[in-house]
Amino acid sequence: MAFLEITGLSKSYGHGANRTEILSGIDLKVEEGEFIAVVGFSGSGKTTLISAIAGLIEPDEGGVLVRNKKIDGPGPDRGVVFQSYSLMPWLSVYGNVALAVDNVFNAKPKAERDRIARRYIEMVGLSHAADRKPAELSGGMRQRVAVARALSIQPEILLLDEPLSALDALTRAKLQDELADISQTEKKTIILITNDVDEAILLADRIVPLNPGPKATLGPSFTVDLPRPRDRAAMNHNEVFIKLRAEVTAYLMDVGAERGTELETNIRLPNVVPITRKVSTRPPPEAYVKAAHSPIEKRYVEFSDVRKVYPTPKGPLTVVDGFDLKVKKGEFITLIGHSGCGKSTVLSMVAGLNKISSGGVILDGKEVSGAGPDRAVVFQAPSLMPWLTARENVALGVDRVYPDASPAERKDIIEYYLHRVGLGDSMHKLATDLSNGMKQRVGIARAFALSPKLLLLDEPFGMLDSLTRWELQDVLMEVWMRTQVTAVCVTHDVDEAILLADRVVMMSNGPSARIGNIMEVDLPRPRSRKALLAHPDYYAYREELLDFLEAYEGGAKPDPALLEQIKQKRMGRTSSTKSRLKAIAAE
Repeated sequence: MAFLEITGLSKSYGHGANRTEILSGIDLKVEEGEFIAVVGFSGSGKTTLISAIAGLIEPDEGGVLVRNKKIDGPGPDRGVVFQSYSLMPWLSVYGNVALAVDNVFNAKPKAERDRIARRYIEMVGLSHAADRKPAELSGGMRQRVAVARALSIQPEILLLDEPLSALDALTRAKLQDELADISQTEKKTIILITNDVDEAILLADRIVPLNPGPKATLGPSFTVDLPRPRDRAAMNHNEVFIKLRAEVTAYLMDVGAERGTELETNIRLPNVVPITRKVSTRPPPEAYVKAAHSPIEKRYVEFSDVRKVYPTPKGPLTVVDGFDLKVKKGEFITLIGHSGCGKSTVLSMVAGLNKISSGGVILDGKEVSGAGPDRAVVFQAPSLMPWLTARENVALGVDRVYPDASPAERKDIIEYYLHRVGLGDSMHKLATDLSNGMKQRVGIARAFALSPKLLLLDEPFGMLDSLTRWELQDVLMEVWMRTQVTAVCVTHDVDEAILLADRVVMMSNGPSARIGNIMEVDLPRPRSRKALLAHPDYYAYREELLDFLEAYEGGAKPDPALLEQIKQKRMGRTSSTKSRLKAIAAE
């Protein structure tokens, strides 16, 4: 008999014509001590499922059994950690944990309750901060408090509802490792809700996809047959990990594709030129024509000893110290590194939005001295005008950048790119009515529609769940392949960095950050996530980036010999792969 059993669970919200069926016929059996990861898309009903297991909502049909007893509300046998921390802001770390302990173990002596609270605060590494209030803690520390509080009531089942999704990549990795240690130490039955496949594989015994709603159902289970403890970099050598990751990812991508695709458009991109390349309807001067028809290829974008220094009460703070990089025309560069390494600062300087302290940036033979329409920027938040439609938001830029185009040509440019990013049927919706993923699609369409010389992307998918991010990465790649615009993208996502780039530029820790290493990505284009997962060299590139990030973890200043060793390991692995492929082809 299963320790926890969900049978025929269905849940809907609303009434009559406004009724939406969220979950339909959910069946799941969980053994005692098992770690289950439920993976699914945003809006698929993951939080509704965890709330039903926690007893916070009542299902319309079916139910949840724990030790063969039906739950009829919340109870101390189930501890819950949500994405938002829900801490009492007037209480200290100790006070927040003790509040839960005192409520559940009120019959125990005060000294025993104190021991329990302090044990779990120590377990999550917060003994040094026990007297601090939530306002004095980072996001990662607040989530540690929430985990300690849930563990302190000593539940039989720990329910984790995307507890790490709002954290930066480094903090998220640290807390993943702590959760892995806790699961082995406490031997709890754990159900984790996540949209991160790597997180699921790192932590779980079994992965169960939640197919998107309405009427969401569970997909097939994937057993994670990997020894513990699991090392996120070393796993890239493990064939079981590679196969499992490909299978889970492929399943989720196929399910996502079935949600419906936008219709193709018959609009052809008109042959019109933006203002940055044509300044008058009259023939331009001979010197201008000569310059315009002598494109710079090898040094199209050139960063020369770029520095950024901010004045502070304690003296000058050098954030970026001597950033040197030459970018070819049509090349796609990704910048990766830990938080605070100056990635976004570099991007804002080349965009002309942040003054360069010293050094300079040359774009197509001209020094960057301020913002301009020759550079299009896509930020983490798309910054749309909420009272305008998707189409009107794109038109704002197009109308200014193509002064010599006819209204019909501008219309075609706008609608061409909106169709390209999958918004052909939604272009007349107000921005305020669009999902976060759809808003970012508008931002991408707007950037490409300006026909920029340089496309700048500052963590463009950072606010989206990983499954929506996959979809938009493929959209970005598809549109980029058509335009071949020179691009620089800041990201903290290892897989995104490899998928997009011709070269990955790895930044050292800040302050005084500079380029730590450059990795050329010799993988065939056009690229898609599915194609990369099947490529024999992909995981060698992935391991190099993970090893690099680990070398710089915690503000470390790694020895150059270590960085070279990391690079040589990848090069040896990819060259041996190529040798095997050549041998196979020769047979």
